[in-house]
Amino acid sequence: MPRMHESDQLIIRPARTEDEGALAVLNRTTWTPLAEVAPRPAADAGVFDERHTPDQFHLALLDGRVVGYVRVVPPTPLASNRHVRQIQGLAVDTAARGRGIGVALVEEACRVAREQGARRITLRVLGHNAPARALYERCGFVVEGTLTEEFLIGDAFVDDIWMARRLTD
Repeated sequence: MPRMHESDQLIIRPARTEDEGALAVLNRTTWTPLAEVAPRPAADAGVFDERHTPDQFHLALLDGRVVGYVRVVPPTPLASNRHVRQIQGLAVDTAARGRGIGVALVEEACRVAREQGARRITLRVLGHNAPARALYERCGFVVEGTLTEEFLIGDAFVDDIWMARRLTD
């Protein structure tokens, strides 16, 4: 069900199959080595496949246009890990930043995770991505671990930071 945020213009809703084109464009235009370890998506790359399904994505729409998304999934298929969800993708169109869309998407991810019975939500963020780390900290996430020099991006080694937030009181 769509939820209104801050103004009547921002709507957060679950993704649908027909959103793939807009998501693919957003994925390509927001790609940066600051946030990504994978290569830039090809011009014809889609978003949905057998591991990345529409039900995992929630979209931010501003004036009817897709300007952001968050992807929430179980981190593993194990029953013993069923109480955890993980954010595995967050993007906000550069032109729409500074309007609280990132916060709205992270809070939506937490709401969805709680609705699915999760007690905690986790994510991974690159150590050099200060804006994303600050966003997650504002939303109540704390650093739980660091994999030092986990990635080689360009000619620099970058840490992989593991963050989490409790979803129960």
